[in-house]
Amino acid sequence: MASYKANRTEEDILREMTAILRELKDPRIDPMLTVVRAELSRDLSDCKIFVSSLSGQDAAKQSCRGLDSASGFIRRELFHRLKIRKCPALHFIADDSIAHSAEIHRKLKMLKPVEETDDKKGE
Repeated sequence: MASYKANRTEEDILREMTAILRELKDPRIDPMLTVVRAELSRDLSDCKIFVSSLSGQDAAKQSCRGLDSASGFIRRELFHRLKIRKCPALHFIADDSIAHSAEIHRKLKMLKPVEETDDKKGE
């Protein structure tokens, strides 16, 4: 059975994390960092936050180290903004899903003109 509270809290954490990232002034955190998704454990005690950077996977890993060092501040901000009883422990993970989807899109774009030329030959 799905936990609706966990799903709502995941969405709230995702929204607030995006706002908090814009306020952080750590030079290790890439300004082009994006929060991809948040996965909250069933007991709401741990939260994995997947981040991606348009600057590449290395920049995302470097930003994760900066976010780990600022996790106390981030937890406090989440606690105050979400008004929850207990703030989950945050674990930041570099995710390359944006780059992976861009690569898939590029490959599909390359296939599309080939299909169009095949359709014109059949007419």
